[in-house]
Amino acid sequence: MKILVLGSGAREHAIILALKAESEQAGGAKHEIVAAPGNAGIAQDAALATVDQLDGGAVTTFANENGIDLVVIGPEAPLVAGVADALRERGIPVFGPGRAAAQLEGSKAFAKRVMEAASVPTGRAVRAASVADVEAAFDDLGAPYVVKADGLAAGKGVIVTSDRAEALAHASHYLPQGPVLIEEFLSGPEVSLFFLSDGDTVRALSPAQDFKRAFDGDEGPNTGGMGAYSPLPWLDEQFGSEQAFVQQVTDQVALPVIRQLDAEGTPFIGLLYAGLILTDKGIKVIEFNARFGDPETQVVLPRLVTPLSELLFAAASGTLEDQPDPVFSGDVAITVVLASEGYPEAPQTGRQISGLSDAASVEGVRIVHAATAGPDAPGGDLLATGGRVLNVVAVGSDFAVARTRAYDAIGRIGLDGAHFRSDIAARVAE
Repeated sequence: MKILVLGSGAREHAIILALKAESEQAGGAKHEIVAAPGNAGIAQDAALATVDQLDGGAVTTFANENGIDLVVIGPEAPLVAGVADALRERGIPVFGPGRAAAQLEGSKAFAKRVMEAASVPTGRAVRAASVADVEAAFDDLGAPYVVKADGLAAGKGVIVTSDRAEALAHASHYLPQGPVLIEEFLSGPEVSLFFLSDGDTVRALSPAQDFKRAFDGDEGPNTGGMGAYSPLPWLDEQFGSEQAFVQQVTDQVALPVIRQLDAEGTPFIGLLYAGLILTDKGIKVIEFNARFGDPETQVVLPRLVTPLSELLFAAASGTLEDQPDPVFSGDVAITVVLASEGYPEAPQTGRQISGLSDAASVEGVRIVHAATAGPDAPGGDLLATGGRVLNVVAVGSDFAVARTRAYDAIGRIGLDGAHFRSDIAARVAE
């Protein structure tokens, strides 16, 4: 197939690497992969195209003129902009929900309404349109305070704090953009679970856990994610098996939401990301995203045995019911994010990156690019262009092996002022 992947981050690079590996292992016809706009790392694994990923007309024209068989939309912004709708109107298979269904991620209030209509377990939430509303919600729900921007905020619109003044300041920052959600604080381990959907049928991938806080020990501000691992062996203790957990979430969360959206005339075709928390009162949904999660994708897809292209095309073409449940290897995977100095508040960009070839030489390691450009620097080194710069992904027979490989590799990369967490998957490795 000729596949167009929209996006420029680590999630899209991970998708492309999975498609490329599948193509190389097939022994027959290889996929032709095009990325728009891509990044310096993606350019090593796919052809780059100049097309505005937020312009549905431009993407549709490009797909038609270049014989694209499948479009995979990586980030949330093109989904909320309705790019998938424009493609579907022209009969082009696209993996990604239309504008209406993408509001599951585009609006926290919309997601809460759908969950309520579908009887999906989640925490209480109050929609606050003013500082007075926020104060009243704080009084009602109590501390710790959970404040969420209603719209897209690049993974930084959420704060969880016992400091009322800090929570109020966060709400006040986002209120000029629209209402915020004040939510009930939920306590317990968090799990990310992806579901492929063709609007009717769902197929679950393997669970993962990410690390949102910037620093070791879950300290510091929330980020877009500083690392992740998969699978989650500790689910066996609580649910008997990972399969039993996945089935419960499928029955109580994914299928009810997909059926509710279908009943409302806005079928969800693409990747439903369920952010879950395992409370003492059962599984509850924290949030939904309408696309592959980052950095969880980087650890889920390397373990996928079933060809990714077959799953994506089946979802895009309405034939997912013909696909058996995806198969995963027994290996484990972890990813550690290398972030620029000052991330997430004020990341320093434009600095040279070195040592990538040395890092990639570590057994079981692949380097996934999140925000890189170049080589424009002296000596041909790449440049960091954002906060989260690289993902070091390591696969191994167990978590101790994978962690050793990941941290060996990340220690070989040079980026002035960069930081990373040293405790990704440490507990599960023990």
